[in-house]
Amino acid sequence: MCPDGSVHGPRPRRLVKMSAELRARILVAAAGIPLAILLIHLGGWYLGALLMVAAAIGAHEFYALASARGARPVRWLGIPAASLLVLLATHDPAFAAWGDRGLALVLILVLMTACVAVFGRRIGEAPLLSAAATVLGVLYTGGTLAFAVLLRNLPEVMGTLPWHPWEGTLLVLLPLGVTWAGDTAAFFVGRSVGKTRLAPRVSPGKTVEGGVGGLAASVAAGVAAGFALDDFGTVPLSPLAGGLIGLFLGAAAQVGDLAESVLKREAGVKDSGAILPGHGGVLDRLDALFFTLPLAYGLLVLTRYLA
Repeated sequence: MCPDGSVHGPRPRRLVKMSAELRARILVAAAGIPLAILLIHLGGWYLGALLMVAAAIGAHEFYALASARGARPVRWLGIPAASLLVLLATHDPAFAAWGDRGLALVLILVLMTACVAVFGRRIGEAPLLSAAATVLGVLYTGGTLAFAVLLRNLPEVMGTLPWHPWEGTLLVLLPLGVTWAGDTAAFFVGRSVGKTRLAPRVSPGKTVEGGVGGLAASVAAGVAAGFALDDFGTVPLSPLAGGLIGLFLGAAAQVGDLAESVLKREAGVKDSGAILPGHGGVLDRLDALFFTLPLAYGLLVLTRYLA
């Protein structure tokens, strides 16, 4: 009973409202993740078309960041070239064939960009910077996303045994799962116990404790992938090898995240784009995968030859 004689029951608990941004992130993830897994499993031009669109949008966002620092990338050359690198991998998913054609495409791009830098009037006062940004944007987006197609088709290309229809899907999900597990653990560990800044000039919110927690989760995800892929004969992966690969991929994912933070900080923007509600742009969502997809391909091929 209160001094005024009134009686109050227990105070009602305040309901924590979900922010609009968090709600949008959950809805996009709930719809996007199953669709992405389906397209990965279907493979072929289904996966290729998705990655071609992602490469084109990613290149567009990359050039927007470069333009904020005074560069004038040749968009009409770079954006189609980024998609073409993925298209070449989809057309012939053998690394040797894709590498030859991709190298030829990049060389043509370099020569054409140099011509525009020399004779064009709209490229700005920094022609070398603009030409370099054009080529880097293509390699950073289309050149790396093409490895998802190569991973998906690795059992068919390299296998001497009948390949399992889920093996290629699991190979692509390996870097995706390791990246997601590490990113999620780093966020929660850093938020709970993080004190030491990992890279204060680049990303003040990231901590050493969060990075260590992220690496531990990446290793655990790699071990789980090793158990899942241990029964497949085309690209054998033991739990021990999976854990080691998870460690390397987890470290690469954190570097990729910081690298994109450098680009955004130089451009003075929070997000690279706004195409995904609550998630920012394509570069924001795929920043770590630009590093982990090519590395996963190289480590898996090396593991297969060492097995």
